[in-house]
Order: sequence, then C-alpha cells, then structure tokens
Amino acid sequence: MSPRDRATSPPGTAGRAAIATILCLAACGAAPFLGPSSTGDTAAFVFWQLRVPRLLVAMMVGATLSLVGGCFQIIFANPLASESTVGTISGAALGALIAFLSGATIGPSGLPIVVLGAFAGALAVTLALTALAAHGRTRTNDILLAGIALSLATTAVSSMLQSLASNAAIAAAHWSLGQLVQVGYRGVLLLLPFTAVVLGALLLRARAFDTLVAGEERAHSQGVDVRSLRAVTLGVGALGVGACVAWCGPIPFVGLIVPHIVRLLVHSRQRFFLPLSAIGGATFLAVCDTSARLLFPGREVPVGAVTAILGAPTLIWLVSRRRDQG
Repeated sequence: MSPRDRATSPPGTAGRAAIATILCLAACGAAPFLGPSSTGDTAAFVFWQLRVPRLLVAMMVGATLSLVGGCFQIIFANPLASESTVGTISGAALGALIAFLSGATIGPSGLPIVVLGAFAGALAVTLALTALAAHGRTRTNDILLAGIALSLATTAVSSMLQSLASNAAIAAAHWSLGQLVQVGYRGVLLLLPFTAVVLGALLLRARAFDTLVAGEERAHSQGVDVRSLRAVTLGVGALGVGACVAWCGPIPFVGLIVPHIVRLLVHSRQRFFLPLSAIGGATFLAVCDTSARLLFPGREVPVGAVTAILGAPTLIWLVSRRRDQG
C-alpha cells in the first residue's frame, strides 16, 4: 500500500474488503445448490444446464449494473445517482421493447435486434443527460431530476406500447418485470463480451475515478480528462445496461443499493470501492434471484420485483440521510 493510501484509508479497510470478497464468493458458490433436489440424470441436468448458467448470468448482470451505478455516483457527484435514477435502465427498456415488438431478430451488425434497441435507448437517455451536463451552470441535482423525468417518460411510453401491442402484450409485460430466464450457456457466452468490456473499461480507470472524488479541480490538476472520463463512463454504461436489459429485462436499483453497502465498508476508496462494487453486485443479484426462485415453490417471483422492493426503501433512506446531513 502506498503512503498516500496509508494516510487516507481507514484502518482495516483491506481486511474488511478481503472478508467481504470471501463471503461473496461463498454465497455465489452456494446459490446453485439451493432449491428442490432430485436424483440421477435429472439432478445433473438441473444443476449444470439450468442453475449454473443462470447463476453466471446473474453474476455478470449484477456486476455490470452495480459497477455502472457506482461510477455514475462518482461522475455525477451524487450518491443518489444510479442506472435507475438517471433513466438509463428505463431508456434501455423502451428501446428493447420497441425492438421486441418489431418482430425482427437480427440487426444490421449481426447482433440481436433487442440488444441494439436496448443500447440505443440507453444511449439516447445518457446523451440527453450529457447535453444537459455540458452547460456549465447545471447542477448535478438538476441532472438527476432530469434523469428521473426521462425515466418516468420512457416508462410511460413503454406501458403505452405494451397496451397497444395486444398480440405480444403478455410476453412484453412478463419481460418488463425483469427476470433471469433460462438461457443456458448460450446466454452466458452472448453476455460475456459486454460484461468484459464494461468491467475492463471502468476498472482500468479506477485511479481517475479516485481523483475525481476529490473534485474536478483536483482531477484536472492531476491530468485527468474529466470530460473524456464522463463520456467513456456514460457510453460504456449505456452499452452494459443495454445488454443486461436486453437479456433480462429492467432490473432496477442494483447500482443504487450495492455501492452504498460497499461504501460503508471501504469509505469510498476507489482502490477497493469499484472492484468490490462489481463483486458485491454479482453476489447481490445472485442472492436476489435465488430468493425469487425459492420464495414460492413451483412459481418464481421476477427478480426485478425483488430488487425494486429492496431499492425503494433504500432510496427513501438515502434521501432522509442526505436531508439530515444537509
């Protein structure tokens, strides 16, 4: 650890990070073993072809959403920022829904049309917020309010489209609740490149994020191109969120809940904060999905409903906490 880290890191941060990582790995490792048991070939099929790939998808989606949410909180300088509150998830959901209802399957680039639609929707919302943020007098709170307004608007349009598309309304409504479908290893392989790009692009910039936490002026003085960092974060975030929404539907609040839990452990030190946000997000969604799978035997609760139930009180608590501190 460098002298700077020793001077600024709270005592025991590395130890807490190590313990948290071990607990997360243990929880993820236990997840596929939980549930109704069977014997013989059926047990092997359920474990290896259903539960294991589902766990891997949950971990990749959770890590992506949590890391993007944590990075959004840094670039917007607001702990309430996440892929849910700035409208990225709802924009991706609208784009994916339009593509889903179009009936097309493969886009011009060879990617599934739903992925392209989700990315386009997420990117449209983030570009709108970037344009707003480009005005020097715009406060971060104003950007968040604009993101919430965009989220409400895109959600309303999505609901309208579902009501008009009677033939696909049931499937679209089911998808819009957010769920980890049984996609097998094909889904794992399709989602893996997007997850790798997001994790690689954001984690490699951990030092720049660490500097930005101290303020834009200090970041500029240390050679950080803040505008480029924000552009990369928003673009990569839109790509990751778009891919996750395309495969699993909108799963809200992962990027709000997990980074705050991690921040309580490591006190915003990006050396630990960003990697642990990814690990914690993977574990959080795996646990939520396992709970959704086991809550009502024979029927599954959409994992998006579970994260929303947990996210709503978390958001209320954060707002109350900021008000008490302000």
